[in-house]
Amino acid sequence: MATVKEIYKFIDSFAPFDKAESYDNVGILVGNPDSKVTKAIVTLDITSEVVKEAAAFGAEVVISHHPIIFNPLKKVLSNSAVYHLIGHNISAICAHTNLDKSPVFGVNTELARAMELANIGTSENNDILFLGNTKKTFTSEEFASVLKKNLDCESFPFTKINNNINKVGLCSGAGGSEIFSAIGEGCDAFVTGELKHHELLAANESGVSVFVLGHYKSEDIVIQPLCGKLSERFEDIEFVKSKVFNDGITYISVDGN
Repeated sequence: MATVKEIYKFIDSFAPFDKAESYDNVGILVGNPDSKVTKAIVTLDITSEVVKEAAAFGAEVVISHHPIIFNPLKKVLSNSAVYHLIGHNISAICAHTNLDKSPVFGVNTELARAMELANIGTSENNDILFLGNTKKTFTSEEFASVLKKNLDCESFPFTKINNNINKVGLCSGAGGSEIFSAIGEGCDAFVTGELKHHELLAANESGVSVFVLGHYKSEDIVIQPLCGKLSERFEDIEFVKSKVFNDGITYISVDGN
């Protein structure tokens, strides 16, 4: 039976933890590395509800993208996810920017595949910006339709600046600042989870259409494939995507429906 540490080492083989950004906090952040694992919950974030789900499922570990501990803790109260993990003797493995940056398998590779891009790879000068080519030339509206369908998005904002989309830059989550690198790479479009106003204006001035999927939708795309990858390696462990976690966002149309 595999241990928490062995799962960690497998993730490290395709998304090395030492490649995480210096500000990040990744790895086994809670629990016992030597604990045996029979069941695991895989999720974008570890919330108290996710821990309750894991406990009810009988999971010994929760594997998440976002770190359960990011900044130094000054207190651990009974309503916190860390408290519940410890109370239920559940470990936590968190793979954040190392999973974002992995050119082998990670958040951005799965996002690019969902977008049906070819020639997927990282920028030569920037290992967090991924690049790819569409299989045909799209208008902005056509490309938005592909994203909406393949990423199961109810709604998201985009611009119609460029209607000849072939080369696409992408950086999931809070990757809006990578628009400047995408402009430098000659991208026709840029896909991310969050974009600031000055970044939007820079894209507009440079003729790059932007597609802002939301942090959750741009990153949750990796969770089910990650379950599959882990299941292939550890056949005696049941890896299940969290059923309770989502970002809680609700969309309303302009007519109120």
